[in-house]
This record gives sequence, C-alpha cells and structure tokens, in this order.
Amino acid sequence: MPTGHTVDRTAVDGTTNQAHASAALHLDRIRGDVDAALGQFMDAQAGRASDDCLPPLVEVIRGFVTGGKRLRPLFCVCGWVAAGGDVATPAVFRVGAALELFHAFALIHDDVMDASAYRRGAPTVHRLLAERAGEHSGVATAQRFGESAAILVGDICLVWSDELLHDSGVSPERLSDSRRLLNAMRTEIMAGQYLDVETGESDLAAELDRAWRVIRHKTAAYTVARPLQIGAALAGGEDALLQACDAYGYPLGEAFQLRDDLLGVFGNPSVTGKSDLDDLRDGKRTVLVTLARQQATPDQSAALDELYGDPELDERGAARLREVIRQTGAEDVVEDMIRVRRDRALEALEGAPMTEPARRSLAELAETATRRQR
Repeated sequence: MPTGHTVDRTAVDGTTNQAHASAALHLDRIRGDVDAALGQFMDAQAGRASDDCLPPLVEVIRGFVTGGKRLRPLFCVCGWVAAGGDVATPAVFRVGAALELFHAFALIHDDVMDASAYRRGAPTVHRLLAERAGEHSGVATAQRFGESAAILVGDICLVWSDELLHDSGVSPERLSDSRRLLNAMRTEIMAGQYLDVETGESDLAAELDRAWRVIRHKTAAYTVARPLQIGAALAGGEDALLQACDAYGYPLGEAFQLRDDLLGVFGNPSVTGKSDLDDLRDGKRTVLVTLARQQATPDQSAALDELYGDPELDERGAARLREVIRQTGAEDVVEDMIRVRRDRALEALEGAPMTEPARRSLAELAETATRRQR
C-alpha cells in the first residue's frame, strides 16, 4: 500500500486542509511507492513462472531496476496530480512501475548496442550474464550468450511493462485515453535510438541537427514530456494541461540530456555511477562534442579525430580530450544552454492549469534534473 503523502484532500468534516493544499509532493515517498509496486510485481512473476529458467531472470531484472532516479515515474505521478488525481491512488504507482520496466528494456538493449560494461555502478546485464556463462564455457561463447540473453531479458521487461500497465487498476477508458501518448513515446525512443546508432558521413551542421533530434526523442519526450502527459491523461487532464506539459517537458528534457552529456565526459564515476570513458570511447555524436568540433582549431580538430571514438582510449588520452573540449568553449556553451532551457521550463509552469502541489514538485524536479553533481 502507498505511504502517506502531502495532498490537497477534503477533511472528514468537509473542510479543505489548507496547510497541505499547496505543499509539494514528497518525491522520495513516491519513489518508495514505485519501488514497492515493482517489488510486488517481481514477486508475483517469480511465483507463477512457467519455467525454472525464469525466476533467476526475475532476479536479474530486480537487481537491474533497483536504484535509479525514477524520473519517469515521478513525472508521471506529477502529471496525475496536476490533473487532480489523488496521489494516494495505488494504480498510479503501478503505472510508474510499468514505465520503469519499459525504461529497463530500453537501457538493457542500449547497453548491448553500445557494448557498455557498467550501468549505475554495476556490470551491465549482458556482461553479468556473460560472466555467469563463462564459468562453463569459453570467452567468445559466453560473450555471445550474454548479449543474446540480455536482448531477451530486455524483451521480457517490455512485455511485463505492458502487463503491469494493463493490470494497474486504472480504468480501461482512461488507459485508452493515454494510449496515443504511450504509443508516441515508444516510437519516439526507437527513432532516437536509431539516429543514435546510424552511421554515415555528414557535415558538422547535419551532425548537430542529428544530435538535437536524438535528444528530443530519447530524452526530452521520453524522459519528461510523455510520462508527464501520460499521467495527466490517466487522471482526465484536458488539452490545455497536456500542452503545458509539453512546454515544460521538452526544454527540461533537453537540459537534462545536455547535463548527462557533460557528466559522461567530465563526471566522477564514483558520483555518477557511470564510466567517464565510455562516451569518449564510443565516439557519441553529442551536442557537446559537435560544438567542440565546430569551434576547434586545426590542432584541436586533429586531437578530436585521433582520440574521440578510440575504443582503446586510456586516461591520458581522455584527459587530453577533456582539455580540448574545454578549450573550444563547448563546455561553457552547453552550461548556458542548460540554464536557458531550465529557465524556460520553469516559466512554462507559471500560470499552467495544474494543481499547486504538482507545480511545486515540477519546479523542484527541474532543479534536481539539471544541477546534478559531477
């Protein structure tokens, strides 16, 4: 059952509890309620497994979804409350848990595509499964198994996400109202991932355009705008609220990803939980690095061409890359972009047709999502 939250609710005597009417939501409690919903669902899946191979995979998924910022569930619950939904409704936490399982599917597949070794400070799913298989087989066979099994584990998360959504307790009518937004979110993340892995030569202007499109689909829509809109639609939110979610969500989502790109280059792995070499070794075509290329001197361009995307990049080469990116001014430009977009998101909340607890919570999330420590 969900824990107690600060909500605007009519008291037993019929009066409104004014002390709580405009208070922000307790975000940590929402995270806890989503975690509880995930745990209950995992327990149920393990208990009714149709084959003995499934309970160990349930535990792999359980371990993978443990931790994380829970941003998508938080934005979904905020959207629900923004439209007047009661934050103590258990169904909304199960919807949030369903979004988290969909996110697990996307991350597991993304890690396979990027050949990432770590996620959230722990081995990625394909690496974990390969290490287990390596106890009984050769390295190449174990690696191939790990990648194949991780794809299947990601698929399980996708299927279970849909199952949890439909069994959430939200009325079929409201689920139908949100279906368009949910489908759009799913397609957008696939488009963004395709753009992220697509290869081909192009000029820097085209590269920058592609980088912004990836951000828009993979983060702005997927992380903020769509979960917020889905929550609002599930609570019966009208078009004006959905448009306000859009005006807030897209600039904030862009700022969030720009911050993530900075952390991927300059972050401390002990703080961020992710490698500070993976993005540099993968040669990700981010806004940050594309801006650096645009402003680079010939010597700096040569360093970027030589080192960025080198799968064997060492700490010395990474330090040189960081120095070049800073010298081009790209880091400062991206910091300015983050600030402008955060301010734009906060401005969108002013006068938006939503409840005050949601407004305050979304303002808080705008700050925490864009001011993460390195």
